[in-house]
Amino acid sequence: MRSSHDPRYLVGPTGRRLAWVLPALTLCTTLATAVRAEVEPDPLVGSELPAASNPHWVWVNDFVFQHMGDGKAFLVDGDAGRLLGMLSTGFGFGGVVLPRNRAQILSPETYFSRGTRGTRTDVVTFYDPRKLSPTGEVQIAPKRVSAMPMLAQSGLTDDDRFLFIYNFTPMQSITVVDVQKKSSVGEIDGGGCALVYPTGPRSYFSLCGDGAALNVKLDDTGKAAARNRSAKLFDPVKDPVTEKGVRAGNTWLFATFNGDVVPIETSAEGTKTGTRWSLLDAKDRTEKWLPGGMQHLAVHAGSKRLYSLMHVGDLNTHKDPGTEVWVYDLGTKKRVQRIKLEAPATSIVLTRDAKPLLFTIFLGAQKVEVYDPQSGKHLRTIGEIGLTPTTLVAY
Repeated sequence: MRSSHDPRYLVGPTGRRLAWVLPALTLCTTLATAVRAEVEPDPLVGSELPAASNPHWVWVNDFVFQHMGDGKAFLVDGDAGRLLGMLSTGFGFGGVVLPRNRAQILSPETYFSRGTRGTRTDVVTFYDPRKLSPTGEVQIAPKRVSAMPMLAQSGLTDDDRFLFIYNFTPMQSITVVDVQKKSSVGEIDGGGCALVYPTGPRSYFSLCGDGAALNVKLDDTGKAAARNRSAKLFDPVKDPVTEKGVRAGNTWLFATFNGDVVPIETSAEGTKTGTRWSLLDAKDRTEKWLPGGMQHLAVHAGSKRLYSLMHVGDLNTHKDPGTEVWVYDLGTKKRVQRIKLEAPATSIVLTRDAKPLLFTIFLGAQKVEVYDPQSGKHLRTIGEIGLTPTTLVAY
């Protein structure tokens, strides 16, 4: 006699024992296990990148406006037209910073102990550029600015030794991190001036509300050794510059809201304004062309050309996407090319090599457009990249 509680039996609605159920379930389980054993797991995207980076790789920073606690950075290949990998970068993400030797990836990040609330912790995370995995972090003062992303929220000295992070509480300061020692040096008072623009192995400047610049020199420990305020570099009332400057050698180039270029030249003595010139001729102004966007300027050092994202509008449209990219010879200060874009763009970047690619993104589109800047030809679209792509960093 077998008990009705024998686990090999089930009782049906008529009271009849169903002795076949467990053997059948055992057979199904065995078959499922066999099927699972035959399916090889797919490798993680970005888990093993080539040892040497491709000059046509670009990082796409994503603020993720829909849920800002979950910032992302995406690595894309402009030649292959595909996603290579991703970093998870925390709350209010600004963007990754790449040392010149590309030996690691630096990322200023913010986290909260309860996800969207709780104790705030700010860090600089160091990532392996091949495996895209964290190798360490430095905790910094929980003051890092969480604002509309712009590249000048952080920057590296020319020798890659010190990383600067802009703070806003609303008091403004600069946190300095020793990249070599992987330690926080401390803060430098911003003197009411904003953002950070590196100018050498131990110096940077910030832009001030009165049109001047605050110049800061560091000692070899990363502490402020000297500081001075420049003369007025631009008129912040009549025609202010945007904060979205790009660097060409010892000169930072800024565009004004009215479409002029203000070169800010840097030297051991500090900063001064170079010869001002315009992106626009009389016809362009009649047609109401203006620069604008989130990252609307790019420089290619090899060809000494400046690229500007342009749209038709007025002074209140300076954040609107551009429909064309205009190209200028930095020697003659003349426009040499107009590139009509396949899709509107809010950010642009050029790769650094001798045969560069032009990348564009639009804040409201989950894709990257790739162009040949010499011919202006649209080469490809890389789709399904992030949610709200903001800025671009060339590898």
